[in-house]
Amino acid sequence: MKPPGPSASPARPAAASRSDLLWVVLLPVAVFALSTHFELHERLSSLTTPLERWQVDELPLALLALSVGLAWYAWRRRGEAARLLERNRELTRQLIAVQERERVALARELHDELAQHCTAIRIEATYIQRAQALDQIGAAARRAAASAELLQAGVRRLLRRLRPADLDELGLVAAMQSLCDDWAARSGVACRFHPQGALRDCGEAMDTTIYRVAQEALVNVMRHAQATQVEIALVASPGTVVLHIQDDGRGLAADAPAQGFGLLGATERAAALGGSLETRSAPGCGTQVRMCLPLGTAGVAATNELAAA
Repeated sequence: MKPPGPSASPARPAAASRSDLLWVVLLPVAVFALSTHFELHERLSSLTTPLERWQVDELPLALLALSVGLAWYAWRRRGEAARLLERNRELTRQLIAVQERERVALARELHDELAQHCTAIRIEATYIQRAQALDQIGAAARRAAASAELLQAGVRRLLRRLRPADLDELGLVAAMQSLCDDWAARSGVACRFHPQGALRDCGEAMDTTIYRVAQEALVNVMRHAQATQVEIALVASPGTVVLHIQDDGRGLAADAPAQGFGLLGATERAAALGGSLETRSAPGCGTQVRMCLPLGTAGVAATNELAAA
């Protein structure tokens, strides 16, 4: 049997929509026909007359109002669902684009640096096999060792881009402090980190989310804020962990886009753990980023699910 062409898939939702609409039209017609044939309204009136004191005869109007209200509620939710679907599609498109750029960058780095060092090590190994004098063998061995060190440094750099190694080696608080110190050294902007509360039992997924969101916020400060200092506070309470980032930069105009892809991805990270992220900014007043993550049952369940995935 020949498989359906590309146009078959989009046609199915349209056909299903027409079928549903047909049922919506036929059902009231069928109810009206049955009511007319069996005189259901008269029978219902005779049955509800003894219950007049309970105002049962007013129930059909109440049910009609309920039906109209449910239809209005469904219409409103459909609009919200359409907006959320479009937002998810846009996020997916941008995420695919970012992944492709990252893959191209990794492939270029693997080809330009790692492959080059591997080739250099192979050349030196071949030279050692053919060399006769000990001094030539020693020089080739030293060159091979230097290429191996550069190769190891390149691998570590790539791993750091894929996974924040400081989280595994230092823990969340020390990794956040190291992030602030390194960023301040590169940007020349003062960055102070203020941890408060017990921050050792957040979980791997939550630690990664906090680190990545702080990293993205600092990237935005370096690119756009023109700030002179940044304050980062990480506060753990019995039920929540709050990350608060404040800079004294130029802020955003009222008509500026609310979120770029980086902060949109940060918002999705927070939502995946049952939390929320909001940004506040005004011209000349800097920008605030506040992320709140739950440490209750929902937050732990989401954290465990993401960690398992």
